[in-house]
Amino acid sequence: MHALDVDWDHPVDPRPGPQLDHVRAYVASVGADGHLWHGVHTLLLTTAGRATGRAVRTPLVYGEDAGRIILVASGYGAPHHPGWYRNLTAHPEVRFQAGATLRRATAHTAGPAERETYWYLMTGLWPAYEEDQAATDREIPLVVLEPF
Repeated sequence: MHALDVDWDHPVDPRPGPQLDHVRAYVASVGADGHLWHGVHTLLLTTAGRATGRAVRTPLVYGEDAGRIILVASGYGAPHHPGWYRNLTAHPEVRFQAGATLRRATAHTAGPAERETYWYLMTGLWPAYEEDQAATDREIPLVVLEPF
């Protein structure tokens, strides 16, 4: 699957519930409503489905470092990595909207040194990530988006 085959303009959104409400408010307001959520910045990440190739959109808390975007694949401490993370490991080209800004990026899982640095950045922004890590046996991956 090549990124050119993905219809990035018509992503699948989350199932009905708080995440879908967040996405709809974010999109309708061009990021004015939803970018700041519970005191932290969030973005809308669009990945290519690893099996379907369809664009899938997910709201996520993010951090920034020297132009890089940092995400945490916590999945609320679930035993398995979240779908969006499994998607980008199969297809690392992604799209994201942070506020009104739409960008393309390449994603990679943070290596050990990056993870150590960025874990503290992200738990400083959203301390619940520590609880998520304590709730699961898997090491929660951190993802680095390199915009282009």
